[in-house]
Amino acid sequence: MLSQPKRENNTSFWNERRGRMFSRKGGWIIGEAVYNHGYSMLDELAGHVSFFQVLSLNTVGRLVERRFADWLEALFICLSWPDSRVWCNQTGSLAGTMQVSPVAGVCAGILSSDSRMYGPGCMTAACDFIINALRQTGCGSSAEEIVGLCSMASPDTPPKVAGYARPVATGDERIDAMVRVGEMLGVTTGKHLVLAGEIEKFMKARWGETMNLAGYSAAVFADHGFSSQETYRLLSCWVNSGIHACYAEAADQPPESFFPLHCEDIDYQGKAARPVPACERS
Repeated sequence: MLSQPKRENNTSFWNERRGRMFSRKGGWIIGEAVYNHGYSMLDELAGHVSFFQVLSLNTVGRLVERRFADWLEALFICLSWPDSRVWCNQTGSLAGTMQVSPVAGVCAGILSSDSRMYGPGCMTAACDFIINALRQTGCGSSAEEIVGLCSMASPDTPPKVAGYARPVATGDERIDAMVRVGEMLGVTTGKHLVLAGEIEKFMKARWGETMNLAGYSAAVFADHGFSSQETYRLLSCWVNSGIHACYAEAADQPPESFFPLHCEDIDYQGKAARPVPACERS
């Protein structure tokens, strides 16, 4: 039996950082300033740029134009609704009705939004799809051929394309609002969004499926040079405002009054009630 080569236990990288904190972002120099990527936060950012510009600076290290930051703010408004039927908002409502702290309730709601199908969690797949799709067009692939590479149960069923289709409604009214905002602000778009529209045209003609907000926003982010991970990080708290609303509404009502149920309201299909086995002693 051949012996495995001995791995070198080189810990120099961690040894250099032992007991020390390194940052390329910035920090607070007591008595001087708080720096963020070379900007003084109190002298150059506070009162001069928007919160969403600072969010972009903190997240991806770039201070985006005010017009794009305002577009991003509108994107947050378009996703974060005060509707307790939305699953992550329901988490906030349940937290409110149990009288937990607003920080705990809103954080729990944000965490429950991190799904591959909905919320910020789906943006990685949507961004990866449209970025890779544009690369494929550079090799001569058409929108139909790109969609054909996506998984589908059968030729008659729509393929699973990240950024397209919705589980409840047909179409996505939020895209119309974001297009209007983009035009009003003068936010430019490019090849990714054009291709996203071509893919939508094919999917709508073939299966009646259209682009959703994730697909639209992923294409716009890609047109502005954001990677899938940068986009995901930027939108990690995408749903927080709606959760705040639902938490606050439930917290202001009598405790445990949000969506109460009787035991018979639950369609339990598990095993019938049975005695707990006696503890065996040796």
